[in-house]
Amino acid sequence: MFAGTFTALVTPFKNDEVDVEAFERLIEMQIAGAVNGIVPVGTTGESPTLSCGERHHVIELAVECARGRCQVIAGTGSNSTRDAITHTKEAEEIGVDGALLVAPYYNKPSQEGLFRHFAAIAEATSLELILYNIPGRCAVDIGADTVVRLAERFPNIVTIKEASGSVDRVSELVRRTPKNFTILSGDDSLTLPFLSVGAVGVVSVASNIFPREISQLVGLFLDGKAEEARRIHQRFHRFFKDLFIEPNPVPAKTILGWRGAMTPECRLPLTAMSAPNEERLRNTLAELEQALA
Repeated sequence: MFAGTFTALVTPFKNDEVDVEAFERLIEMQIAGAVNGIVPVGTTGESPTLSCGERHHVIELAVECARGRCQVIAGTGSNSTRDAITHTKEAEEIGVDGALLVAPYYNKPSQEGLFRHFAAIAEATSLELILYNIPGRCAVDIGADTVVRLAERFPNIVTIKEASGSVDRVSELVRRTPKNFTILSGDDSLTLPFLSVGAVGVVSVASNIFPREISQLVGLFLDGKAEEARRIHQRFHRFFKDLFIEPNPVPAKTILGWRGAMTPECRLPLTAMSAPNEERLRNTLAELEQALA
């Protein structure tokens, strides 16, 4: 079972190679910000552009750097069931705490195909698994019936990262899934609404930049301090939205580049931000930082 704030880590690059020092600094910043866990090689980490060797290396780095100070959830999903099983078993051997499994993209499998895909992975590993539902990117929705069926059948399928944008979906899943099954928001801007109907945390992009504040938002709500959490949400709401004015993780890496934490480099087909959007993001960030000062 997973609860709290988990950072969907960007993967720093320098001259088209993984920037190990920048990655380690990023992880240390997350731990200092009191996140509950980190997620290397998820889609925010540009996993489709990483070689198998790079994926393995980045997960190893995350485990070694974390040193048990926070949970490490490896992104091991694929639109190939066979590849997802391989990635998940490799991550288990490295020593992660769990795996995040994005829905198979492009293939557009049926609900039965989705069930069998995740079932095959669950049967191949003892890791605790997080389903990742993001129909806007994958062109397929992991239906509530399928989630319930998986959660009831496989004890190591323990959580879903829900990025459908639907509060109704979260409400339904809370009502229908086993008590020990948890729901994490997959959208920073919807974390508070999802928490209000029973989610217990977030897999966050924004926490790459503001780990302590996102951790505080979630922690305050779970501690029964909803009004304090709401104030943080309102302060960050515009930033949450503008962090996605261009494809993720381009804006997040751009900000980290401004801060000198890493280069803003992404791999094709992602490209640098347009000048108008970069100016808009600068203004939003400046307004937020002034409010936090």
